[in-house]
Amino acid sequence: MTAAKRAHSILFAAVASLSVAGLAVAGAAWADPSGEQSAFTPPSGAEIPKGGFGEMVALGRDIFTDTSKHAGAFVGNDLNCSNCHLDKGRLAGAAPLWAAYVAYPAFRKKNQRVNTFEERLQGCFRYSMNGKAPPLGDTTLIALQAYAYWLAKGAPTGVDMNGRGYPAPKKPERLDLARGGEIYAQKCALCHGADGAGLKAADGSVAFPPLWGPRSYNWGAGMSVITNAAGFIKANMPLGLGGTLSDEDAWNVAAFVDSHERPQDPRFEGSVAETRKAHHDNPLDLYGTEIGGVTLGENSPPSGPQPK
Repeated sequence: MTAAKRAHSILFAAVASLSVAGLAVAGAAWADPSGEQSAFTPPSGAEIPKGGFGEMVALGRDIFTDTSKHAGAFVGNDLNCSNCHLDKGRLAGAAPLWAAYVAYPAFRKKNQRVNTFEERLQGCFRYSMNGKAPPLGDTTLIALQAYAYWLAKGAPTGVDMNGRGYPAPKKPERLDLARGGEIYAQKCALCHGADGAGLKAADGSVAFPPLWGPRSYNWGAGMSVITNAAGFIKANMPLGLGGTLSDEDAWNVAAFVDSHERPQDPRFEGSVAETRKAHHDNPLDLYGTEIGGVTLGENSPPSGPQPK
């Protein structure tokens, strides 16, 4: 093993160790914006039942944590579901599956109609995973729904539960991309790379996901809106040290990340301006805006699965 490879392995092991330890602390200490602890605790992995249903729950967990391996036909980037929904979809304040499951069916502004939970999952594959939606009734969706249902065991339906989604940090008067870049270099580049391309383990697997570029989430993903990215970052990043960034720094680094090019919005029909008008008409969504003399979206890689 070369000195460079040894250094990389030591670095990866150190960061991974910090991440695992930190997640346990973050899960125990998380509080919702009102200051109250989340009252719901999902079942542990040891409680997955035996038999056919338990096998489907376990498959859903495996798809969730290693999506390319178990649902590769529907994935077009280097992300796993668990990159945005931490601790296998269990962690409050990191868009946990148990809180999402009991919130559907629900009306979504994104497509202006009531969506089922399965349809919501389809959207995750299409946008966040930059892939294609599994057809309704596909084993991938059944397994993920079984896993979410099992995690939500005992939770009330139709209730906006403590810990759902990402807490909203206070927005500063103005966003500073330069400051966001400084924070990124100091706090994020170790895991996600100076170029935002993520970090791979020695075996080639993705250890930390890309945040922009052709292997990241596309312009239609919820995380491409600065509001969502800021909430996730504030509550959960740096990994294992969630809540340590100021609100202002969380907003600025989110703006910096989302000011970079990424795969095209799947709803694009030839015009960035028209796509922005139809789907991105939000000052906290940078698609179609000019950053550094370049209009974001004009040079986007294609959406959907592409050759690596």
